[in-house]
Parts: sequence; structure tokens; C-alpha cells
Amino acid sequence: MAVSSNYTEDNIRSLDWKEHIRMRPGMYIGKLGDGSSPDDGIYILLKEILDNSIDEFVMGAGKTIEISISDSGVFVRDYGRGIPLGKVVDVVSKMNTGGKYDTRAFKKAVGLNGVGTKAVNALSSIFKVESCRDGKLKAVTFETGNLLEDGPLEETSRRKGTKVYFKPDDSIFKHYKYRAEYVSKMLKYYVYLNPGLTIVFNGDKYFSDNGLKDLLEDNNDIEKLLYPIIHLKGDDIEIALTHSRIQYSEEYYSFVNGQHTTQGGTHQSAFRESLVRTIRDFYGKSYDATDIRKSIIAAISIKVMEPIFESQTKTKLGSTEMGGKLPTVRSYINDFVSKYLDNFLHKNPETAERIQKKIIQAEKERKELSGIRKLARERAKKSSLHNKKLRDCRVHLNDMNKENRLDSTLFITEGDSASGSITKSRDVNTQAVFSLRGKPLNCYSMTKKIVYENEEFNLLQAALNIEESIEYLRYNNVVIATDADVDGMHIRLLLITFFLQFFPELIKEGHLFILQTPLFRVRNKKETIYCYSEKERVKAINKLGNKPEITRFKGLGEISPNEFKHFIGDTIRLDPVMLDENFSIEDLLSFYMGKNTPDRQKFIIENLKVELDRIDS
Repeated sequence: MAVSSNYTEDNIRSLDWKEHIRMRPGMYIGKLGDGSSPDDGIYILLKEILDNSIDEFVMGAGKTIEISISDSGVFVRDYGRGIPLGKVVDVVSKMNTGGKYDTRAFKKAVGLNGVGTKAVNALSSIFKVESCRDGKLKAVTFETGNLLEDGPLEETSRRKGTKVYFKPDDSIFKHYKYRAEYVSKMLKYYVYLNPGLTIVFNGDKYFSDNGLKDLLEDNNDIEKLLYPIIHLKGDDIEIALTHSRIQYSEEYYSFVNGQHTTQGGTHQSAFRESLVRTIRDFYGKSYDATDIRKSIIAAISIKVMEPIFESQTKTKLGSTEMGGKLPTVRSYINDFVSKYLDNFLHKNPETAERIQKKIIQAEKERKELSGIRKLARERAKKSSLHNKKLRDCRVHLNDMNKENRLDSTLFITEGDSASGSITKSRDVNTQAVFSLRGKPLNCYSMTKKIVYENEEFNLLQAALNIEESIEYLRYNNVVIATDADVDGMHIRLLLITFFLQFFPELIKEGHLFILQTPLFRVRNKKETIYCYSEKERVKAINKLGNKPEITRFKGLGEISPNEFKHFIGDTIRLDPVMLDENFSIEDLLSFYMGKNTPDRQKFIIENLKVELDRIDS
């Protein structure tokens, strides 16, 4: 029988702004995380503060932003107009308060709902703002959103602008760490979108002269591009595009009012459509859309009046209007691409010829693969049903939207025992498991044909839903979960090679991770400590004393489901797979997975000696 309870006025609560943010942080900053993923909450906190400084630059105030991140916290200093001194407390602690409601002050700003800075305030153990205007300084300090100190107006000789200091609350962001690689990538996007802006991060300077053209050049090996980057600019739109010689899928960088819309939106969809329409019109051929867009690498940035995003974290544009008297987003982008790309192709016949040859080659490859793809899809459907290689999670079984999949994870495991342990201990709502059978093929230098002919790759591609574009990726986090031994390391390399060879954007956009599981369990009758390194093992032994029991885990299958819950839950440890921008993908794959065995052997011996010397010291 159901237990009845009274429902009266006493059950109704009204939360103030900071209580609601701290109780439901996901509504304001997406997932929390520990900093191992680029969309974790600590980066959203930084972005929310930075967006205000960027808006100052856009409005013509302040050409430099200084950022410092250390264990003590985050400092952001701009040289804009400064927050009006009488409103500093209100701007950072009262919901629906801010200058961006007044379009005379902020015409095409990133943040429009007055929530971002308040969320940072509420989710920080310490939050301090200093505003300098007209020779005066106003400083306020908060603790977990509560006003701690409201300083008086003081005379100052400092340059005008705003300085913000915050330290994420470690009771909410557990074991967090800012990764310089992710912060650096974020800052580069800001300067690409704002030529003339200088950002200094922990002493390193970021600057761009050529906007989105620089973005594509910095993120790709120029020698591997089919033709020089096409760079088109208008009043409220900028586009850069090219095709890759070696890449298979489509890759897009899209932005709205300086915000990186990682999930695309109406502007990205409009660009993809207008590109196809313009190419067909220019060549007078009804080429297949997939052939036109195959291997494309493109970036698009637009500015919209009062943009509507599909989430507080602003990762997907929902607006259909440009604002004011301008046409819709779709028609605006289509008119721009139709005119300027068509003009460019007429003026650059060599580039136009290369694009057409690329399309014809893609058409030929598609037709050659059509039969194989059809069989592969049927095989994938049959295999996934009967062999149960994929144990999906409920966010996909219930077909929830992309925004609700921010926390979705696919574990790629080796063998039945390991996949069995993870399957029994996972969160069935957000965590799925894909089980490999044996070692994957080394697919370096192979063509896309192998993806359809190889059962493991075909099923994995189908599980991830990335055959056509990474835009349809079903899992935000793709985690390789293999044993911490030689075979496990080899499987990791083979899987990373697969993604680099055919779906590099999966890694470029920060979706691929390595699961770290403990090497040792150290315990006595009172306490159990799991250790991920020899150093942690020694520390645990010293802590527990009295000859504790020590277990060495040789494989994932040796860890019971009850124990596995500790390693894939709130305390999960993930190492992101990142690309070193100093090396091209082709060079990396050639060295590590090619046939240059003597060079690799020499590299291993030399680096092993360095590592052993480090351990000894």
C-alpha cells in the first residue's frame, strides 16, 4: 500500500537565487565533472566571466584580457568600461539584472539572461569583483553567493575595467583541475573570433590577425588540405572552408556572437544547406549532398540580435531570426554564401576545379561502397540485436534530446568479463557498454572501406552513430576501458588509431577518454584504499600500517561489480585523449602505427630510460 503524506503550506519552499543554483547547478552550467572534459562545469564558470570581458571588447572597450589560473583560484582582468559602481553587487548577485537587457549598451552580446555571473558567484567558495571607473574603485566579496564584504568607493589610479577572482567550490566540483590544454583552446577561439583582441593566459599571449582562417590553419596540416582556405567576410557573418585530402567525414566549427556552439544549430544547418545549393548551381550538376560535403572542414560565425540558445550553456543556436529588420538566419546565410562563394569560385578557377574533382572522386567512392555499406548496416543491425555487443543506456532507449545526453558515456571494453563487470555496476540511465571481441585491426593507411568490412569497426561506428557526421554522436563521452597491461595498452592504441584515421574530430572536440582503474587494493579490517600508482600504494600502506592486505588487479575482470561502482561513478578518473598541435595526425600515425619498427624501438628505449631515471629520483 502506498504511504500517504500530508501536502500543506508547510511543504512549499521558496529558494533564493543562490540556493537554487547550488541545489540545481546542472540547470545553469550543464554537467559538473572534474575538468577532464572540455564541457565540464569549471570551464563554463571561466567562460561566463570571460564572455562579459569579450562583450566589452566587442563594444569597443578594452583590447586586452589577462587571465591567471592556479591552485589558489582564477583571476580575470579586462580593461573595458567597468561595471557601473553603484550596481556591482546587483550585477553579480541579483537574477535578471545586467546591462545586456539594454540593447543600447550591448547590441550583439553573448549573455542575455543575466544568469552567468550569478552562477559563478553561487558556485564559488570565494567570489570577488573589483570595478574601476572614473578614477574610483568598488570591490565586493562573496562566499558561496553570500555577500561577505561590500567595500566603500575608493580613489584609484588603476586603469578602468573589471577584475574578477573566483575559486570553484570543491564541495560541488570534487577533485577538479583546470587543464591548460582546454583553457588554451577556449582562448584561441575567442581571439579567432575577435581579431585585434589580445588574451594573456599565465604569461602566454593569444592573438589572431585573420580570424577563422587562422582557426583552420592552426587546427590542420596545411599540406593535407586540398586547396587554400576560402575566407569570406560580411557585416555579421564570417566563413572559412576547405576540403581535406585525407579526412573522410565533415568537420565544423560554428559560433554565434563569439560563443562556440559545439552542438551546431540553425546557423550550421543553414550553412550546410547553402553550401550544397551553391555548389550545385555553380557546376550545373545535381551532385549528392554527401559527396559535396565529404571531407569538408569549415568554420562559420554569425552575429544575431538577442540570440536564443537551446540551453543555458549556449552550445546550440535555436534562433531562426537574425534580429531587427534582417531576414531569417537561413535566408541570410544562404544569400551570403550564394553570392560570395559563387563569386570566389568564378574568380579562382583552379580551386573550383579541385573542388569538382573532389566531389567526383567522393561520388565514385560512395558508389563503390554502396553495396558494402548496405550489407554492413544489415549485419550491424543483426549483430547488435543477437550478439548484444552494445548494452545501451536509457537516455538513448528513450530517445531523449541531445542536451540531455551531456552526461552520456559509452565504455568500450575488451572481453566478456570486463564488460560484464562494468555492465552490472554502471548507471543504466547514462552509461552504455560496447564489448570488443579480441584486438581490433591496425587500420593505419587503410581506406573507409575497411570500416564496413570489419565487423568490430562497423558495429562500433553504428553504436556511436558517426557514419555521416560527428554531429549525430550518440555519446558525449567515449571511454576506452582496457586492462592496464601490454595487451590493454595495445588495444588502446589500435582504437585511437581507428578514430584518428577515420573520425579525428571525435578527438579534436574532446570526446575520447581513457578510463583509469586502480592497480592495487590496500585494506585492513577498518578501511579500504584503492591505488592507481605505486606511489599511492606506498602511501596507503604507510597510512594503514600493521601489514595490510594488498591485491594487485591484473585486469578489469578481476574487479567485482560492487567495487567497480567506485571507479565509474562520481569518483571516476578519466584521462582525455588530446592531440599535440605540434604534430600532424598523419605524422603521429606514421610513427606509432606504421612500419618504422627500428625508429619506434629507439624511441621506446630512450624514453624508458628517462622515465626510470625520473622514478628513481
